[in-house]
Amino acid sequence: MQSLYKSELGKKEIINLYEKKLTDLNIDFKYKLIETNFGNTNIIIVGDSTKPPILLIHGSNGCAPISLETYPNLHKKFQVFAIDVLAQPNKSAENRLSMKDNSYGLWINELINKLELKNVTMAGFSFGGLIILKTLVQNESNIKEVFLSAPAFIINGNPLITLFKVFIPMKRYMRNQKTKYLEKFLQSLFSEKDEFAQNYLSKVFLYFNMDFTPVPIIKKAEAKLITTPISLFAAKKDIMFPGKKMIKRANKIFPSLKEVLLLENSKHVQNRIDNNIIEKIILRK
Repeated sequence: MQSLYKSELGKKEIINLYEKKLTDLNIDFKYKLIETNFGNTNIIIVGDSTKPPILLIHGSNGCAPISLETYPNLHKKFQVFAIDVLAQPNKSAENRLSMKDNSYGLWINELINKLELKNVTMAGFSFGGLIILKTLVQNESNIKEVFLSAPAFIINGNPLITLFKVFIPMKRYMRNQKTKYLEKFLQSLFSEKDEFAQNYLSKVFLYFNMDFTPVPIIKKAEAKLITTPISLFAAKKDIMFPGKKMIKRANKIFPSLKEVLLLENSKHVQNRIDNNIIEKIILRK
């Protein structure tokens, strides 16, 4: 299989940033590598094994340390399993799964079974939300509750706005490496300046073959079958998955929708205040 990385040097630079972020978090953790039918999956585990499990699923072009930074206090109530998503710039295998079938759901449920977890809570951002919903559709029997932040797979934003504000600046940066285009991309999606994201994505855009497959949306019939309680956090200023539009459809299709919150001041990547609010809601369950 051809590597998703364009060069070994590029891969090394990305993984070095990954490891630096994890070091900067200053937490006690352990790695666990799980062999699955879909590829070896790296997991960062934080917290006491006597506590209930929570799986964190990061967004596209991300990695597990970002999830751990986003919700730094979950280990106080949970044993945290931060997953490196397959075929993303991280330490898991480079096997790219299809978004059109339930491969992602089969993969996560295989991980849960091999970790021997029960009554699992899940929290995911953006593409991580798609993975969680795919997991529920495939088999929700081991899932206790889920928390979705600006998730993919419920609705999509205006493709023209996304083209001009996200993809064109990204492609221009990839072509000429001018920082101004990277900054335009970040300003469109990030609620506040994130130095790590800028450094990390500057390498990912140049050295990693990203997946530009259009993101599908969940069928109403599939959503109606989900019984696991869902808490949804939608961002009002999100151009990828607009918050008001998302909440409107979610209310129509998810019978198990438990809690909905529109984040008034966040773009696609939430600000720290809103992430703190989300974390407190997860912790109070």
